[in-house]
Amino acid sequence: MTEANKSKPELPLIPEKRYFSIGEAAALCAVKPHVLRYWEQEFSQLKPDKRRGNRRYYQRADVIMIRKIRELLYSEGYTIEGARQTLTGKKTKVLHAETRKTNLREAILDLEQLLESLRSHEIQIL
Repeated sequence: MTEANKSKPELPLIPEKRYFSIGEAAALCAVKPHVLRYWEQEFSQLKPDKRRGNRRYYQRADVIMIRKIRELLYSEGYTIEGARQTLTGKKTKVLHAETRKTNLREAILDLEQLLESLRSHEIQIL
């Protein structure tokens, strides 16, 4: 198993059904049902049918959208706002969490090199 496959678990195939309960949709997307209910509030693209007793029924397109949201948030490091903008097609600068981490690592390396340079020139640091 490669390193990429470890961080990205394989999701099960989506069965040929018309509707999925919230539990089924959650299992197909490897998230908890409460996460789906939260994402419904955050992403206008996610609108399952609601029937008796406010029960949610997701269609195949909903499950595919949930998987895309999950990928943006969990694999690509988007924030909720960044994922929302990506899904709506807005062209805005959205820094991924991984990009921010990389920038911080580079800054730390630069500072460590500067510190080493100062030490090698026998400059006293207060």
